[in-house]
Amino acid sequence: MSNSSFFDKSKEQSLVKAEIVAKYFWAWAKVVTPHAKTRGHNIAYIDLFSGPGRYQDGSKSTPLLILERAIADPDMREMLMTIFNDRDSNNTQSLQQAISSLANIESLRHQPRVLNEEVGEKFVRMFEQFRLVPTLFFIDPWGYKGLSIRLIGSLIRNWGCDCIFFFNYNRINMSLGNKVVEEHMNALFGKERADVLRKKLNPMPSYERELTVLEAISEALKEIGGKYVLPFCFKNDEATRTSHHLIFVSKNVLGYSIMKEIMAKESTTSDQGVPSFDYNPATIYQPLLFELSRPLDELENMLLDEFAGKTLAMKDVYNQHHVGKRYISKNYKDVLLKLEQQGKIIADPPTPPRKKNTFGDKVKVTFPPK
Repeated sequence: MSNSSFFDKSKEQSLVKAEIVAKYFWAWAKVVTPHAKTRGHNIAYIDLFSGPGRYQDGSKSTPLLILERAIADPDMREMLMTIFNDRDSNNTQSLQQAISSLANIESLRHQPRVLNEEVGEKFVRMFEQFRLVPTLFFIDPWGYKGLSIRLIGSLIRNWGCDCIFFFNYNRINMSLGNKVVEEHMNALFGKERADVLRKKLNPMPSYERELTVLEAISEALKEIGGKYVLPFCFKNDEATRTSHHLIFVSKNVLGYSIMKEIMAKESTTSDQGVPSFDYNPATIYQPLLFELSRPLDELENMLLDEFAGKTLAMKDVYNQHHVGKRYISKNYKDVLLKLEQQGKIIADPPTPPRKKNTFGDKVKVTFPPK
């Protein structure tokens, strides 16, 4: 199925998706560039389903946003290698023209490469064989053809390699019970997990189906080394159901923390300052996602319980607790400030001399014993 119609206009959700990827690319590059420099390595951005570069209304899609940020940075001008691939030759021609028209594109030491290939087994074998420089991968297929758990595993296996991919929940949900595309579903989830899903999903209501499918892909990603998984949900135009998710996967907790802050700012709603990431309420039947749905009121009790009798810095409280939960750093600071004001914890330094209504990363927190 062609994805050309997808680029007929720049829907708001498409712009949000592009911004999330571009913002993470910038933050990721700032982290990996110094390490790559000391080793004499380059860094890379690879987009396997790149599209034409611009929507019909002229808005820039992800490839152009990435290149513009690279052109503006002296280190990235020298070190960034980019590869953009699309199986539709009309898209690759359009993208090449859009890239060539970018101001100062010639300043990039490594000029962008535009490929016209089908993503499949050939790509998987290639990435499995090579040791990659730090690379951010973006996989944005129109449906799911070419997207497999083995492909993602091959992309994130080396240091500094993270992946963001488009998970078309609506189409995948419909396809799990379709014999015609059984092979694609097996490649995406793994055959054993896909078979279990097919049996479980049939009697489920729609909201539980979505959570179960997301839980399954999260489990599959963790099995291939993607220790840190963070999905961001997009609803359809009527906001009546989920259309797709943008899923981030990494082996590094720092990348996870950075992406969480980026996705939090793009969330349309929040509860007590806790970003929604546009998730539906999860249940205890999906344990990897359940923690992502708990409100801020419960964070106080969780911290008092889990850190009882311990003394550690605010930053360490955050680092040890936030993975798999939708709380961001600000939520922890707000809760710890409230607990201090209630006399339930001891902060060092206290207020004063600490500035009123602040709780810095290095402030020591002593939790009472149980």
